[in-house]
Amino acid sequence: MSIAPRPSGRTSGSPGPAAHTRAASTSPLRLLPAAPDEQRDPRQWATLPDCRKILMVVHTEVYGQRLRELLPLLTDDVRLQVAFTLAPHAFNGGALRSMPGLADSAVPWEAAVRSEFDLAIAAGSQGMHRLRAPLVRLPHGIGHMKLSRTLETPPGEPRAVGGLGRNYLMRDGEVIPKALALAHRDDLETLRTTCPQALPVAEVVGDADHDRIVASMPRRARYREALGLRPGQKLVVAASTWGLGSSINRLDALLPRLLAELPPQEYRVAVMMHPNVWSGHGIWQVHAWLETFRRRGLVVVPPEADWRSLLVAADVVLGDAGSSTLYATLTDAVILMARFPEADVDPRSPGAELARTAPVLSPAHPLPDQLAHAAAEYPAAEYARIAARISSEPGRFNQRMRSLLYRLLGLGQPSFPPVTRALPLPAPLEGPRGAHPGPEEVSA
Repeated sequence: MSIAPRPSGRTSGSPGPAAHTRAASTSPLRLLPAAPDEQRDPRQWATLPDCRKILMVVHTEVYGQRLRELLPLLTDDVRLQVAFTLAPHAFNGGALRSMPGLADSAVPWEAAVRSEFDLAIAAGSQGMHRLRAPLVRLPHGIGHMKLSRTLETPPGEPRAVGGLGRNYLMRDGEVIPKALALAHRDDLETLRTTCPQALPVAEVVGDADHDRIVASMPRRARYREALGLRPGQKLVVAASTWGLGSSINRLDALLPRLLAELPPQEYRVAVMMHPNVWSGHGIWQVHAWLETFRRRGLVVVPPEADWRSLLVAADVVLGDAGSSTLYATLTDAVILMARFPEADVDPRSPGAELARTAPVLSPAHPLPDQLAHAAAEYPAAEYARIAARISSEPGRFNQRMRSLLYRLLGLGQPSFPPVTRALPLPAPLEGPRGAHPGPEEVSA
């Protein structure tokens, strides 16, 4: 694909006057490879030449899933044209599954950073200083809970909250994003400590996943029916983040116990892993590790599945420091902590508060007894308080986010309200083998 720059008065990331002279002779992005003679004047091929150009920058599958929530806010408007690019990241694998347009019409990264757009939107920080567009940064997970890795922390400085430190938001003394979208007002106080230079561009818009889950809760019975759960059967979701502090890091202890102690006629057990696990180790390898468990009845949720509908349907969530565990406070599920890497989590975060509130899985007592006790002692009021810390704009993400995007684009908003829709029905847990393939069915 080729993409032609558009002239602009912006100076951020500007390659210099000569490049702007070249940019003035070309026009909007092209979605098909151009023949040499076509490159002489691409303007003649554009059907809608005056669209505002928006670049969706996807780093990983998780980041793409977050950005995908914005696409309905940009549809039905012929003034806009959206392009997609895959930015460099260690967990690029699987990103193509996360965003329509990435697989078949993505702008190559090096072409994207040489071209100008009216707006860029990303959920990650890597390479964002190279873009020639006002940048909107979103969180890539639930709020800002985890601390930055030690390797990413400048010498002599404390570990910053992931996504809100200067190393994420600044380059050469300048704040990179034009707008920093936050889920909760508490994030402003965190930002005041970690990167006060970014406070002027910060805006609280709420959380899209929060709103989708809440909107879907009235349909919980339909999700359970779609999953194939029998009346009275309980769905146990083992929800894991990635890395050394994740519960899946000890899968050889957790999963055998779930299958051995929970009667299959009463329980369905599903393991739902962070996409970085699949990206980091490979689809074939993850299935190979889990194949014996799968044959014994474990449901292995593929990384492209919508994890939110599983949470809505779940009776029990065995979690860790991942986003899905904290989002479970929005549902009726019983929550038990299978693992929690306290040293890697901001102690002021709602995730840390959940870890101090939820019961911890014990290795010494029968699982059915622990699940029954956790259900009987369900701390509803505490969970509701923690859930309220996910978003300080409940139900208003679409409205506030669309307002932010159109303001930066310099356009009036469409004359219809953005709608928060319930999640689509999930695929059955007991589907064809192709839906949850074993390693012999997965191509390398």
